[in-house]
Amino acid sequence: MRNHPLQRLLTAAALIASGFASAETPADFLTRYETEARQSSPGFSASAERGEKFFTSPHGGEWSCSTCHTKNPAARGKHANTGKAIEPMAPAANPERLASTRSVEKWFGRNCKDVLGRACTPGEKADVVAWLMTSPR
Repeated sequence: MRNHPLQRLLTAAALIASGFASAETPADFLTRYETEARQSSPGFSASAERGEKFFTSPHGGEWSCSTCHTKNPAARGKHANTGKAIEPMAPAANPERLASTRSVEKWFGRNCKDVLGRACTPGEKADVVAWLMTSPR
């Protein structure tokens, strides 16, 4: 059955199915970060309220996350220095948000460094993701 059309079709179907199986959702990130946070704090549970406070508060510097992303995660933002438009953070308003580990880790890395001067903890990430997931369109 080498190079048989049916074999090629089955191989293509398997590749497509594996792509869907590895697709990431906001809930996947919430679960991942909660699990990581529980390693150092066993009773940890993500909080949308803490996430909103974290996102909208400065952390010893001039900026908060909302400086560029606005206090409404369903709205478009604008980078404070460059003026570059930033698409909404809320997955309900922008389905491309919280969709891949590469993108999520890249932006948490950059933004946490800018706002906090350090990496965000898994608990902080979980709280922010919980809040973003509650934001409407």
